[in-house]
Amino acid sequence: MKSILVTGASQGIGKATAEAFLQAGWRVGVLARSADKLAALAETYEHAIALEADVTDAAQMERAFDHFVAQSGRLDALFNNAGIFGPAGSIDDVDLSGFDQVLNVNVRGMFIAAQLAFAQMRRQDPQGGRIINNGSLAAHVPREGAVCYTLSKHAITGLTRSLSLDGRAFDIACGQIDIGNAATDMVSDLNARLVAEGKEPNPTMDVQDAAQSVLHMAALPLSANVQFMTVMATKMPFIGRG
Repeated sequence: MKSILVTGASQGIGKATAEAFLQAGWRVGVLARSADKLAALAETYEHAIALEADVTDAAQMERAFDHFVAQSGRLDALFNNAGIFGPAGSIDDVDLSGFDQVLNVNVRGMFIAAQLAFAQMRRQDPQGGRIINNGSLAAHVPREGAVCYTLSKHAITGLTRSLSLDGRAFDIACGQIDIGNAATDMVSDLNARLVAEGKEPNPTMDVQDAAQSVLHMAALPLSANVQFMTVMATKMPFIGRG
């Protein structure tokens, strides 16, 4: 049975993706801070393993990875998904504490997860695996009033490119999925903010479409890699516009 660890698995894209893998017959480590939501997933699916951890805490993450590998035998894939939108507004309206929080979760947290996955995939036998980073359309073009989030997602593109290069010698493939906009609570909150400002809400797509795209990327043999995939609501403005 193939195995994947999904961060930010208690809600939104992470939860939908974890369930898609479970329904496809994978063993799935569902990692998040919300122990009750993880327990509900583990009770529903036989091959779900609940991993309570804060992605920004390296010690907690290491324990979670070790526990999952002890149960699954190896790590075939990581969906590096956990992230937050953070404060909205122009840069001079953003408090530095909010900026630090976004970087802590979206960059440090994803770096820690990727570091642990890369190390496990490098040392396991047979060697190799796949890391899929959750980017965003913000990794290509900014959304108005989202400087912190946009900056963090551009950093993830750099992480993806570096891991793609450094992983070749160890049969570790790395890809990135850039999603806009799956219907999740985070996007609903953003759309509510836009409506309150008298602006048009963003078109959305079913979150299952994003989840199935991640499953497609992960199911490929290690001889093939989708390095960058963009999945977006059809009526969204495309790259080159905000």
